[in-house]
Amino acid sequence: MTAAVALKSTQNANHITVTPLTGAIGAEIAGVDLSQPLTDAEFEVIHDAWMQHLVLRFRGQTLDKDLLLAFSRRFGKLDKAPINPTGKSWIDGYGELAVMSNIKQDGKPVGSLGDGEAVWHTDMSYQEVTPSAALLYGVEVVQKEGGETGFTSMYRAYDLMPEDLKQAIAGKQIKHDASYNSAGQLRKGFKEVTDPREAPGAVHPIVIKHPVTGRKALFLGRRPHAYVMGLSLEDSEALLDRLWTYALGHAERENWFQKWKVGDLLMWDNRCTMHMRTAFDPAERRYLLRTTIIDGKPQAA
Repeated sequence: MTAAVALKSTQNANHITVTPLTGAIGAEIAGVDLSQPLTDAEFEVIHDAWMQHLVLRFRGQTLDKDLLLAFSRRFGKLDKAPINPTGKSWIDGYGELAVMSNIKQDGKPVGSLGDGEAVWHTDMSYQEVTPSAALLYGVEVVQKEGGETGFTSMYRAYDLMPEDLKQAIAGKQIKHDASYNSAGQLRKGFKEVTDPREAPGAVHPIVIKHPVTGRKALFLGRRPHAYVMGLSLEDSEALLDRLWTYALGHAERENWFQKWKVGDLLMWDNRCTMHMRTAFDPAERRYLLRTTIIDGKPQAA
C-alpha cells in the first residue's frame, strides 16, 4: 500500500510517497529527485520513513559522486571509506566514497568485495565510533542472478528472541575484529587472526539502545573472529554460535533482498539492521558507490 507520511510539516512534501516493501523492513520512496536540493519538509518525510522502515530505496536516480555526497551529508557527518586492501582511497580526491565492485583495470581491482558472497554483517562495527547509516548507489549492476543485497531487522531479532537467550547475553559485550572485511579479505596492515581474544577491534554491547527511537537492537557485527568479553574462548564460541544461529534463522524468515537496477539508491540504519550480499557470476560487471554517516559509540540498552 502506498501512502504519504503524515508529519507536522508536510506542506511542501506531499508529493513524496512511502511504500512498505515488507511488513518487517524496507520501504520505497517515490516522488523525489535526489539530484536536487531537498526542502526541510522533504527531508523530514524521508528521515521519518527511514526511522520507521530502517531501509529505504529510491529508484531512477541520476547521481554523480558530488550529488551522492551532498545527499548523504543531510544525514550527518561523513566517515572516511573503510580501509581497503591497497591502503589508498578507491577514488582520488573522494576519500569518503567506497567502491563496491568486481571490475579490474590493468589486473587490479577498482573496488572491494569482488564477486563472492559478503556474509551477514554490520558496517564498520570494529570502530569505536560506528556509522549510523550507509548509502549505496548502483552505477553498474548484475543483469542475471546474484549480486543482491539482503537486509534484516535487529529490532525484531531482539524482540522475538527466546527469553533464555536474552538472559544469556544480558550485559555482555563483543569484541569486533578489525582484521578482515565482510568478504573475508585480510585488510592491509593487519596480521592473520588465530585467537579471537587477541584480535584488534572495538568492544561494544551485544544489545544496544537506538539513540533516536530508543528501541533495543542486537549489535553483532560479524561472526568471524568475534569474542564475548570475559568468557573462556570455548564459552564465547558456544554463545556466539547459538546467537548467530538464532540471528540467521531470524534473518531467513524476516529479510528483504534488493534486486538492483541502475539508478537505485539504498540507505539503511546501520544501528538496527544487518545486511549481506549474494555471490554472482564473475563475468558480470558490478560497480556501486557507498557513503557512510558516522554516528557515535553504541550505547548499552
